[in-house]
Amino acid sequence: MEDYNFSVGQEFPDVKAFRNAIKEAAIAQHFELRTIKSDLIRYFAKCASDGCPWRIRAVKLPNAPTFTIRSIDGTHTCGRNANNGHHQASVDWIVSFIEERLRDNINYKPKDILHDIHKQYGITIPYKQAWRAKERGLAAIYGSSEEGYYLLPSYCEQIKKTNPGSVAEVFTTGADNRFQRLFVSFYASITGFVNGCLPIVGLGGIQLKSKYLSTLLSATSFDADGGLFPLAFGVVDVENDDSWTWFLSELHKVLEVNTECMPEFIFLSDGLNSITDAVRRKFPSSSHAFCMRHLTESIGKEFKNSRLVHLLWKASYSTTTIAFKEKMGEIEEVSPEAAKWLQQFHPSQWALVHFKGTRFGHLSSNIEEFNKWILDARELPIIQVIERIHSKLKTEFDDRRLKSSSWCSVLAPSAEKLMTEAINRASTHQVLRSNEVEFEVLSADRSDIVNIGSHSCSCRDWQLNGIPCSHAAAALISCRKDVYAFSQKCFTAASFRDTYAETIHPIPGKLEWSKTGNSSMDDNILVVRPPKLRRPPGRPEKRMCVDDLNREKHTVHCSRCNQTGHYKRTCKAEMINSIEQF
Repeated sequence: MEDYNFSVGQEFPDVKAFRNAIKEAAIAQHFELRTIKSDLIRYFAKCASDGCPWRIRAVKLPNAPTFTIRSIDGTHTCGRNANNGHHQASVDWIVSFIEERLRDNINYKPKDILHDIHKQYGITIPYKQAWRAKERGLAAIYGSSEEGYYLLPSYCEQIKKTNPGSVAEVFTTGADNRFQRLFVSFYASITGFVNGCLPIVGLGGIQLKSKYLSTLLSATSFDADGGLFPLAFGVVDVENDDSWTWFLSELHKVLEVNTECMPEFIFLSDGLNSITDAVRRKFPSSSHAFCMRHLTESIGKEFKNSRLVHLLWKASYSTTTIAFKEKMGEIEEVSPEAAKWLQQFHPSQWALVHFKGTRFGHLSSNIEEFNKWILDARELPIIQVIERIHSKLKTEFDDRRLKSSSWCSVLAPSAEKLMTEAINRASTHQVLRSNEVEFEVLSADRSDIVNIGSHSCSCRDWQLNGIPCSHAAAALISCRKDVYAFSQKCFTAASFRDTYAETIHPIPGKLEWSKTGNSSMDDNILVVRPPKLRRPPGRPEKRMCVDDLNREKHTVHCSRCNQTGHYKRTCKAEMINSIEQF
């Protein structure tokens, strides 16, 4: 406590510094402070405890902002309780205590604030006070949530100005222009997806934790090396059927403008009805499947059996109907209830062998990987969330462009590895040629028919994954064909380079907007107000997933009276018996 001892003649830079010092000392030494007089030129205070003689007086020096202590009377005779709170531990004081910690860690939790303050000062503050201090501290560092919505139209204009061809639009509702929706897709992402990515789109959403209720929706894909490729994202005030229909409508517009002919896509999601219906409406010719990661997590939570999860993955990756039926039979042997539960999801929605279309070996979306980009920024204003995504996109595009410039292989590394393995296994196969395009390939335990004209093999691995299997490789090598020429273009190193050919350009800070912007345009920019609904306290509601469909409600049971509908703690049977006995 020596750091908080004062002496007559001690000086402070200004009145604010002195007030902070005396407040800090009161908190650290566990005495309440009662201010008698406090203005810009003088400060008188005493200990708030009755009978305690301690007093302090400080004044401003002439012709300077410096404050100096003129007198300190008495010593503390009051008792001190380290377990109580403190009136001087205001929200503003807590903000000053946590500000640097917040800069280093956005996810500095209120419970950690309580712990650190108690550890350092020995006082206990209310949780709500810590929560408010964190909210105010984040606003001081990153700007308020209200300012984020207010600046959103200007920020979108900067996106379109610095990255020509990008789409960044804000949608409002009501006469007071309340925020409703935001859609962003950078030009580099659009052209990269159209020119080089796999025709797979993962869809998902994650709730933001800022002051106002909102959800981030996203569309991602895979590059030639299997890496995450964000295509577009949006923020909506409410996640529902309308918001997903709107998001996919905006995505359709973006792709329609940048492609000569809209290709058929494979959409992957967690099975939310809102997404399924929106895909069916806006991309009727495309296919939609459940993300296997979500489905396997669901069966694991439902039946608490890791073997079921393993078998379900095996069933989903089966390339023949016989192998699929075998795995489904094993699932039924392990748990008939699990097999029955799985019947609510048609195999065409998740199993590779029954899916209509080519999934290129991807049964799960990479939405969760994208969500990790903004996990620690979810409590920040909406502009900060967008800036986090933009910054990460720029870094990833630059790094991957540089990395691919040194590749010497025909295919991207992950696809090249699969091709090398197929060619090595092909050396052990025997090839019998039937005609110009059809071959019979004999391996140690099976015989397969390969048709190099239709790019197919009876094992179905070639047509399902897009890269020649070992049987196809054996047939192609036997007739001196280039095996690599029979791989899907989206797996080539050239496609990878095309994916990241465009640059994500930096966006200037808001202080530069007025210098670089058009003043007449700035005058016409819409003023957006935040949504009416604030985020409620506590945990956000759990997203409905495939495991929530048709789930039976848990029936509570009383161990005292053997009735359902209540627990022992709320049972009234004992009270009724007591009344009857009385």
